[in-house]
Amino acid sequence: MRGLRKGVLGVALAATVVMGAGGVAGAVGPVVGPARALESLESSAGVGVGAEGGVGPEVGVGGGVGSEVGGEADLAHHGHVSLWDGRVGVWLVSENLGPTDVAEATVRLAFSVPMAGGFDLPPACLWSSDRVVSCRTGELKATGGVGELALDLRTAGHPDELTVDITTAWRDGVADRNPRNDRHRVLVLATGDPYVF
Repeated sequence: MRGLRKGVLGVALAATVVMGAGGVAGAVGPVVGPARALESLESSAGVGVGAEGGVGPEVGVGGGVGSEVGGEADLAHHGHVSLWDGRVGVWLVSENLGPTDVAEATVRLAFSVPMAGGFDLPPACLWSSDRVVSCRTGELKATGGVGELALDLRTAGHPDELTVDITTAWRDGVADRNPRNDRHRVLVLATGDPYVF
């Protein structure tokens, strides 16, 4: 466990530097310190992600279930996912329907098949495992704050289908009593068509 925590801390420190650079439309937020980055990454990558990369329940660290310290917001994620010839395209829009601003949130995309490594992610994202990508949304103002994200990924093989689970992994201490619009499971067939969520 101590080795895992050191590894997560190392990733958190590296992510702090990389994520601060920003560059994705709407997905750039303030630079977070190592302690907040570690909380976010432990919630996103270490706690709640099973050995197979599946998504487990959220925890009370940094805005998970049971944490209501910083007010209440209603985060929502929408977009589409496409699969063709071993490639996965994800377009994701995150928004805050209010009433409280969210300084930072982390959205987790967990795929049912392993992804091929070696491909660059946007600066606001990092690999949590070979099946999970975690991305910062940046600041989401109440009633209208929007963050956009586009991913172009490759699968380890050429699957005929996959599922992707989209969830809010961390929301900076803000409660969300309507999680139905920020948790989606999408079945995607290898047709190249956009599967909307």
